[in-house]
This record gives sequence, structure tokens and C-alpha cells, in this order.
Amino acid sequence: MEVKGKIIVLNDTKEYGSNGFKKRELVIETFEDYPQKLQIEFVQDKCDVLNSYQNGDNVIIGVNLRGREWENPEGKIMYFNSIQGWKISKDDSIVLTPPTHPVLDANLSNDDGGNDLPF
Repeated sequence: MEVKGKIIVLNDTKEYGSNGFKKRELVIETFEDYPQKLQIEFVQDKCDVLNSYQNGDNVIIGVNLRGREWENPEGKIMYFNSIQGWKISKDDSIVLTPPTHPVLDANLSNDDGGNDLPF
């Protein structure tokens, strides 16, 4: 599965525990009608693939959805989901255009003898 978006947060690599587990997280904002901010994690040797990226880069990320079950000390079962990245590339094909508004655009384009007011 792939997601496209602009990097808005790129965190440093963090190490957890004495076993050398590494994780690096980033957040992208998607290019949908209702943009989503998605946190994606890269783990172990995949952390290094983010070294040549920075905030503002448009990217395509190959991801896997991960889920796990956890039983808390009181015996209640809980579920957690994560989005785990495994591949990333720059996406130079994305061209952002300013949003348009049909009513305002129509009013602004009317030639009314030099009056630039939209009414």
C-alpha cells in the first residue's frame, strides 16, 4: 500500500531499551479534499532511508498496516494500530494549485466597467 503527501514533521531516530531497537517517525499531510495528517514509523535499518528527506518534501511512502493485541494488568484486552513505512521516494509529479471558489471566481472575472468590487 502507498500513501502520498508532504512531510510536515520529521523526527530524529530514537533507540529503546538495551537490545538496540530503533524507531524514527514522520508525519505527512495527504493531498485529499480533506487532508489527513498521518504519523508513519520506520524501524531498525529502515530509519536510515529518511536521512535524505526534510520537511516540505512531497513523498510517496510504501507502508504496512500493523496491529497488535495487549492485555493490561487488570486483564482488559486492548488493540493498537500503527502505520509502518518500509520505502520512501520523492514525488516530483505533485503540482499544487491554489483552491478555487466558483462563485468568487465568477464574480471577480466579470467586466463591470472597471469596478473591481465583487458585487
